[in-house]
Amino acid sequence: MSPDLFARAYACLLARGPDAKCAATAALKADWDAGHFPNLESPAPAKPIAEPGRPSQPMLVSPFKVERRAAHTREGRAALIHALAHIEFNAINLALDAVYRFRDLPRDYYGDWLQVAAEEAYHFQLLREHLRTLGHDYGDFPAHNGLWEMAVKTAHDALHRMALVPRVLEARGLDVSPTLVKKLHSAGDTRAVEILQIILRDEIGHVRIGNRWYGWLCEQRGLEPVATFRRLLEEYGTLRLRLPFYEQARREAGFSERELALLGELAAAGK
Repeated sequence: MSPDLFARAYACLLARGPDAKCAATAALKADWDAGHFPNLESPAPAKPIAEPGRPSQPMLVSPFKVERRAAHTREGRAALIHALAHIEFNAINLALDAVYRFRDLPRDYYGDWLQVAAEEAYHFQLLREHLRTLGHDYGDFPAHNGLWEMAVKTAHDALHRMALVPRVLEARGLDVSPTLVKKLHSAGDTRAVEILQIILRDEIGHVRIGNRWYGWLCEQRGLEPVATFRRLLEEYGTLRLRLPFYEQARREAGFSERELALLGELAAAGK
């Protein structure tokens, strides 16, 4: 195996098959934990990645064309679990790209995002396994590409990536978790509820990691974090904040009261 962390992360990013990507990501995390990457220099700079490795299915469509189905039906639950699995598959690539793309950061940064990548792969596998019990597999329903599109838009700056992917898009996953759990509990899908509780626990940690490195980057650049966050939300104007927030989870993930007040203000104003 290559001792070049960035080459390994790139290979994981390009893996097309879900099984291959999950296995390669787990192996990369294990090698990191075993100390196989003492040198964090790479002879090759990061390359632009318009699309990471992904299987030919699911078909990618506009978010507005992703059909929503009632969770109390078996087919509706399968569509919902598929949508969640797709988010987790994309999240593997986002975490790997955070490792591959941004160089000359503290060693802990890479360890944190490798942990995220491995946990996202685990989440994907849990959801895919459950999806199969519902008579479907990953790729059976259309999906959208919004998460990766934001990765491309923020590829030029680690601070932008940390501000907007974990702190906005992934934090939105915290907010919707109670509603999803309630729907699946009402549908009698206890296994799906168990999986979502595992994902919520880990995703709080992932958003906390994003908050950690956003704060660190702001400090390094002499930027005030809340004002910078507001500026970036305005700059990337397509991001919409939606109420209600799961404030307890967001606090556990490291959002300050000042940030929560700002988010509430912007969401109420429709921004």
